[in-house]
Amino acid sequence: LGIVGMGRIGQAIARRAMHGFGMKIAYFTRSPKDLPDLPGAQAVNDLHRLMGLSDMVVIAVPASPQTHHLIDAAALGAMQPHAHLVNIARGDIVEEAALIAALQDRRIGGAGLDVYEFEPRVPEALLALDNVVLLPHLGTAALEVRTEMGLMAVDNLRAFQAGKALPNAV
Repeated sequence: LGIVGMGRIGQAIARRAMHGFGMKIAYFTRSPKDLPDLPGAQAVNDLHRLMGLSDMVVIAVPASPQTHHLIDAAALGAMQPHAHLVNIARGDIVEEAALIAALQDRRIGGAGLDVYEFEPRVPEALLALDNVVLLPHLGTAALEVRTEMGLMAVDNLRAFQAGKALPNAV
């Protein structure tokens, strides 16, 4: 498993993949990581190299000007023909036209997406493909997450009323 972005979410994915499924982990990240609970996880300092050695690539980086189209035609071209790309981050990190072309031409095995470059629009070309799984972005749809979100809002209100800094300012 190749993970692009080894922050909190990337590390959680790595733990599940390594400890739950016995997968080998390689990752690309902008800052060095100390990962004692992920023995053998391999840092790869070149994105295209990571893409080329991974059977599955998960994108878990934040959206920023630096990550816009990080996964472009060249990155997709580095992937093995059987490899799959999973984007759980933000839609504009993947150059959607390049991904569609790679999937149509079977240059990669498939993709799993719950985010899209021009949300909420999902291109007809993606909908027509049989080697892609498309879902809505529902990461916050779990009861536990929604409860925590509500409690976070209450904490903000209490802090505001007390004249304190908001714990979760947006």
